[in-house]
Amino acid sequence: MTASIHTTCPYCGVGCGVKVDSQGVPSGDAGHPANLGALCVKGMALGESQSLPNRLLYPRVNGEQVDWPGAVDHIARRFGELIERHGPGAIAFYGSGQMLTEDYYVANKLMKGFIGSANIDTNSRLCMSSAVAAHQHAFGEDAVPASYEDIDQAELVVIVGANTAWTHPVLFRRLEAAKAANPHQQWVVIDPRATATAQQADLHLAITPGSDLVLFNGLARRILDSNRLDRHFVERHVAGFDELQRQLSAPEYSPETVAEATGLSIARLERFYQLFLDHPKTLTLFCMGINQSLQGTLNAGAIINCHLLTGRIGKPGAAPFSLTGQPNAMGGREVGGLANQLAAHMDFAPANRDKVARFWNTDRLAQSPGHKAMDMIAAIERGEIKALWVMGTNPAVSLPDSDRARRALASCELLIVSDISPNTDTAKLAQVLLPAAGWGEKDGTVTNSARIISRQRPFKPAPGAARPDWWALCQVARAMGFEQAFAFESAADIFREHAALTGFENGGERLFDISALSTLSDAEFDAMTPRSWPLSGKEGGPARLFTDGRFATPDGKARLRPAQPSAAAGPAGLLLNTGRLRDQWHTMSRTGHVARLMAAATEPQAQLHPDTLAALGLERAELIALHNEHGRTLVRPVADPGMAPGQVFVPMHWSEEFSAGGRINDLVEARGCALSGQPAFKQNRVQATPVELQWQASWIATEAPARLPAWWSRRPLAQGECWSLADLDTSAAEARAALTAEGSWLDWPLPQGRLLVNLEQGKIAGLLLLGLSPWHINPEPLATLLGTALQPSLLLGQLSQALAGNSRLVCSCWSVSEEQIRRAIAQNEITELPQLQQLLKCGTRCGSCVPELKQLIAVCQPQLQGEHI
Repeated sequence: MTASIHTTCPYCGVGCGVKVDSQGVPSGDAGHPANLGALCVKGMALGESQSLPNRLLYPRVNGEQVDWPGAVDHIARRFGELIERHGPGAIAFYGSGQMLTEDYYVANKLMKGFIGSANIDTNSRLCMSSAVAAHQHAFGEDAVPASYEDIDQAELVVIVGANTAWTHPVLFRRLEAAKAANPHQQWVVIDPRATATAQQADLHLAITPGSDLVLFNGLARRILDSNRLDRHFVERHVAGFDELQRQLSAPEYSPETVAEATGLSIARLERFYQLFLDHPKTLTLFCMGINQSLQGTLNAGAIINCHLLTGRIGKPGAAPFSLTGQPNAMGGREVGGLANQLAAHMDFAPANRDKVARFWNTDRLAQSPGHKAMDMIAAIERGEIKALWVMGTNPAVSLPDSDRARRALASCELLIVSDISPNTDTAKLAQVLLPAAGWGEKDGTVTNSARIISRQRPFKPAPGAARPDWWALCQVARAMGFEQAFAFESAADIFREHAALTGFENGGERLFDISALSTLSDAEFDAMTPRSWPLSGKEGGPARLFTDGRFATPDGKARLRPAQPSAAAGPAGLLLNTGRLRDQWHTMSRTGHVARLMAAATEPQAQLHPDTLAALGLERAELIALHNEHGRTLVRPVADPGMAPGQVFVPMHWSEEFSAGGRINDLVEARGCALSGQPAFKQNRVQATPVELQWQASWIATEAPARLPAWWSRRPLAQGECWSLADLDTSAAEARAALTAEGSWLDWPLPQGRLLVNLEQGKIAGLLLLGLSPWHINPEPLATLLGTALQPSLLLGQLSQALAGNSRLVCSCWSVSEEQIRRAIAQNEITELPQLQQLLKCGTRCGSCVPELKQLIAVCQPQLQGEHI
């Protein structure tokens, strides 16, 4: 490689451009409109994440390595047998927002067009399908009406159900830059937690979880009562006003009733309403907190209602803006990757079925929607789905009621998994494993949250026999007898057909039309620069939708959606909220092996308000059990004043690959929004009880300990790994005997435990700190001794550093801990971020930690002031 390769980040829906130099080192692409050169900490660590320790390199069938022809013949033969015996509905695909558009297109075409079932869904169902359903109802099509440029022009930014500082860090940096350039821009953050995002808002509304619909219905009522309705816009461009007006006249939308339902004071509620009324350029960013709800579609619809009533759509700085969670969630939507879509933004209406069947030249086209993600599990349990092909995702961890999902997947007659790792929870259940090309090896396109289509370009060859998903799908399709329809030889071939379908017999009724790109040559496809649809916009810049007030409905009018909140009845207990951490991605199959990304949160934790911990008697517990009728998980409790009392937040990332007790989706009920099928991850109840530990330890080595106890969690270090161990049943003596049964060991007594050193040929192979809390030990100093000759004085010196304490990493780029930051603030009386950045360098590279740095400076201010009193 002699020149830089321009590609796209594989993580969140911001869709950042990445430039990879001749040495394979990634940096932000300053010419990309999504990020303008910025990258978050995960993007900056892309180079490190390429060195996957256990890469899947060759196909496997029933645990045996085979070649591709053998794997393809096996899959095609088994599919044929199952279809002959049970019909096409016996086959299902489950994809991922990490697949490229070309992968998605081929999967959708094979399943819906030639197998003849619509049983293809995606993990995007778990994060944005409620927004899709809301868009389709309101606008007539799944069309996001905003662009990133609207951030710069907005007067009021409302962020609801999103911790943008952590989940979309580069977008948050753009928000910060816009606010710095326009000090009059106001931020309202609506979130039950006082997150890093909320703590920088002009107004934070810590609403009762599940009360979003009441809040925005109340706002719509205030718009009408204050005579702030854009009557001209509504009369010309909006339908359903009279019905919505009748609903909003109900007493439950008076300010007093809304305040009670949301848990807000009248003053804070009124301030929010007035801010919305006073700022025509309002941009409302919404994400999982809105979508992952029993009423997710109605929540999103209520937000859209407020924008339609005030005409705040299709204008600079004014739009409802759904933030997608994954890099190509929108690309999957564009090709029909959801079970209730057909293709190219077409549904299963007879005219659309006829159109797609003729375009694909097939008489096998699916006639109706297929099973959505949660329904697939139920269909496997009933024996309806016999074969499932999972691509690039880990449903054994990510689906709700994940213990049930694992049982169903394990019972599936034929489970095929395409992935880069054989060690995910799902891959371990598969009869067939297919080695997929990873980021850096794939060629194609993705579409981000703002409808920007970007090229993903390979910059290194795929190792072993790893191949793109579209290639594997085409091989199986050809082996099933569909050679002509799947004669694609490149991603460019697929993209051209996909683009052509968007314009096929499209007389302007479908907004998504990129058919002008269907004639790109291979060279033009390779050189394609980022562009938004509709293609009328300038290259790389915003292409605004609905500027003329015309929508993709039969009469051209947008649809308001009246909706009543459902009762919030449920069992007693803590309200469980799940979500993401800043430095991790999904189930950590691509980020968990990167030491600096794991250092910011080293084990599964549960964040609870200090008063909640005290009320439940958990303030001194090292581990607690969270449990309900669905399951039980063990996590470490952490006091967080930003949590509301009676609630608990647990990250969703931990899997069986990294912990024995961290799978939080075991406790999430398999229920969701009736309109979208999106699971309600934010609305579950759990009990919390302390766990009495018999022993605990830290194991620092390059390999796993000889015995794994009931609870463990592992993290990579700069050298080796650290395993945190704890048990509820066996004694410390039994644990010591089991862990040190083999090999040569030296034993040092410690004030509160013991240090046992495993020696191989005189060199340190492992260190076991038995009887000490693993969460208060810094393993890095001890890990530097692995593979070195035993020197007692050096060992004791490193041990002293390890026992001095373990402080959470805040800045992953420069390895700056929270303890270092607090000490620097106190010792240097720091009051401004630039002072801290100059002293420690933290926050000067990717900037992902800047919101937390500001938060720490603010928290430490009362302490500094107290010292001068």
